[in-house]
Amino acid sequence: MNTIVIGAGQAGLSTGYHLRKLGQSFVILDGNARVGDQWRAQWDTLRLYTPAKYDGLPGLPFPGDRWSYPGKDEVADYLESYAAHFDLPIRRNTRVDRLERQDDHWVVVIGDERLEADNVVVATGTFGRTPNLPDFAVDLDPAIRQLHSSEYRRPGQLKPGPVLVVGGSHSGTDIAYEVASTHPTVLSGSDPGQLPVRPGRPGERLFWPLFLFAGRHLLTRRMPKADVVMKHGRFHGGPMIRVKRADLLARGVERVHDRVTGVRGGKPVLGDGRVLEVTNVLWCTGFRQEFDWIKAPVIGVDGWPRELRGVVPDAPGLFFCGLCFQYAFSSMILTGVGRDAAYLARRIAARARTDRRLAAA
Repeated sequence: MNTIVIGAGQAGLSTGYHLRKLGQSFVILDGNARVGDQWRAQWDTLRLYTPAKYDGLPGLPFPGDRWSYPGKDEVADYLESYAAHFDLPIRRNTRVDRLERQDDHWVVVIGDERLEADNVVVATGTFGRTPNLPDFAVDLDPAIRQLHSSEYRRPGQLKPGPVLVVGGSHSGTDIAYEVASTHPTVLSGSDPGQLPVRPGRPGERLFWPLFLFAGRHLLTRRMPKADVVMKHGRFHGGPMIRVKRADLLARGVERVHDRVTGVRGGKPVLGDGRVLEVTNVLWCTGFRQEFDWIKAPVIGVDGWPRELRGVVPDAPGLFFCGLCFQYAFSSMILTGVGRDAAYLARRIAARARTDRRLAAA
């Protein structure tokens, strides 16, 4: 096998599309039962923040109204139809346990099975799927219902009584706005700012082309102080997009900018010492990248791969796709992942040509 792609999300599918165009042999491995299941598992009302006209992957536009904002199930169905449309070779229900280097090739371990390949593309997602929870979360009173944003689906999951939402980025503000319709709600965390346009309102048709142009061509790893911008993108939440400060205020959300710093008497405590009497806590605190299953010295002290545009210089044949700021701000979203995938596919094809020349020499 020439190439194994790990992950059948938008990054893995885009990589498969470009590998197919270049005549490369490959297989995509995915742990889910269906392509798109990672989107189906999101909360019920989640919608993309960009219009459908910007949400298509290479070779297949997103269906429907070009200025609509697709829901999470529409995204899942699109990814599934994308894989079928291009007849991409995907092994489902296949969870990779380990990736290791052996002699001059890579070995992917799946239970008792071992697959060998010249190249491996890790396309497991921008921020990983391990919930990022503070250590003191286990000290909260067991009577308090705790859910991470990855577990939250709808307000009906919550107990009666007040809710604390931790995390002021777009997911936190969206969820706080939703649960405040049925529960007294406190939203804790720093204010990350908000985009000046509201999806679906006047001005969006001017804003999105300009914003996405900047995200593709200006906010890149070639820009001055790119390392600072990249670090902020990788370790801090993004700005509010759909729900604005005024919306939270109008719905009665109590906005506090102190962080939750600990637990007292089983209750969450803010940085100013205030104890919050709540019956529910929603952790909108993001995810941790965990690459401990990659048995090669390619992960930096910050927990992220040591790569440039997804190419790992210290590990020939190992690539990453779909990382935040892999090349530009747009790398982690549907509209930008195709360019990174095309670049990696060209690098993989170039390696194959070099290997053939060496074998013929």
